[in-house]
Amino acid sequence: MRNHQDGPTRVQMQVMAQAVVASLPVHFRDQLGDVILKVEDFATLEQLQAVGLDDRWDLTGLYEGQALPDRSIWESGTMPPCIWLFREPLIAEWRSTGVQMDDLVRHVVVHEAGHHFGFSDEDMHWLEDEAD
Repeated sequence: MRNHQDGPTRVQMQVMAQAVVASLPVHFRDQLGDVILKVEDFATLEQLQAVGLDDRWDLTGLYEGQALPDRSIWESGTMPPCIWLFREPLIAEWRSTGVQMDDLVRHVVVHEAGHHFGFSDEDMHWLEDEAD
């Protein structure tokens, strides 16, 4: 990492996110094969509006796509699902909470992956524990 206070670069955060996916149990990891991981500094206005937020500092991650349980074999031509991590809000949370950056990234990736699977919050907590 660069200067400790700067936080990770986008590339470094991307590597952290990929490591989280690699640590998941194989039956989950295999079903995330078509999901794209992306890191940007902030969410777009459209992404914020989609989740009912106004402040770009309030969104650390987002799943865009159709959850696996809602997919149909008859669908085609759709964009692949995407898990977004928003670097600046994650760095702000890291600075304010003191939580390890790896743990924050893991939490966001697992939570957003849970949306891909159509999981409840309880299921997402279990999946996050499995990634440890």
